[in-house]
Amino acid sequence: MAIIITDECINCGACEPECPNNAIYEAAEDWTYAQGTELKGQVVLPNGNEVDADENQEPIDDEVYFIVADKCTECKGFHDEPQCAAVCPVDCCIPDEDVVETEEELLVKKAFMHKE
Repeated sequence: MAIIITDECINCGACEPECPNNAIYEAAEDWTYAQGTELKGQVVLPNGNEVDADENQEPIDDEVYFIVADKCTECKGFHDEPQCAAVCPVDCCIPDEDVVETEEELLVKKAFMHKE
């Protein structure tokens, strides 16, 4: 499953540079699927959604840092554990019960974003 950042976040920013998929953004920041990935132009995500990877997307949260579930792989294929959770000083990076994915699905997503 993807990781989410709870509203207990203190906006320290420790998590953002640790994400190998560039799936973490500062509160109220626009984002794209292309940032930190090899995705460009029109793509069909592994979940079947078609998106323009270069188009700015609305922030998911205006108060605290947020994680884009479509880009989060729980660091599978990069690290043994989610790096955002490992560095978070207030333990607000937790599994998202609403976005449950198998390890195989997470590895497919990683390969898709990084063209392996």
